[in-house]
Amino acid sequence: MNDFDALLARVRAQAEALSIPVSPRLSPHVVVNRRAVTRFGCCVCRDGQYHIELTQRLLEAPERACLQTLAHEVLHTCPGCRNHGVRWKGYAQRMNEAYGYDIRRTGTCEELEIPDVRPVRHLLVCQSCGKEFPRAVASALVRHPERYRCRCGGTLRRMY
Repeated sequence: MNDFDALLARVRAQAEALSIPVSPRLSPHVVVNRRAVTRFGCCVCRDGQYHIELTQRLLEAPERACLQTLAHEVLHTCPGCRNHGVRWKGYAQRMNEAYGYDIRRTGTCEELEIPDVRPVRHLLVCQSCGKEFPRAVASALVRHPERYRCRCGGTLRRMY
């Protein structure tokens, strides 16, 4: 079982070692969200203090997955990094290069090596490489797959 607070302290020290301006108002305690299913973490600012929440699903995840998710959220405490803009991406790249992370705007259960518990009601498949895109809700991707492409450039087809 992961000690999120200790991992948060470690990630914060890593960022500060790279001169990444982590907010001094970051709470040292991670909140465990027992209801989160589709997201792994979030950073919220309440009363001038940043709080990081992680899904309980990460409690049993590999330490690397927790560190990477915490690093993603810690970067949101930096000035001008509340979104996934150019500055946030620059800090993420520095963390990735220095510590071997793969911090991106979004992550997947497969990448973080945790079971995917979301219901699959719709499935799209790339016609070129066969990559599957399971979805729980009828999003724009599900309704209009012709508007989207796989990373390989292939077209998507809705299976159900």
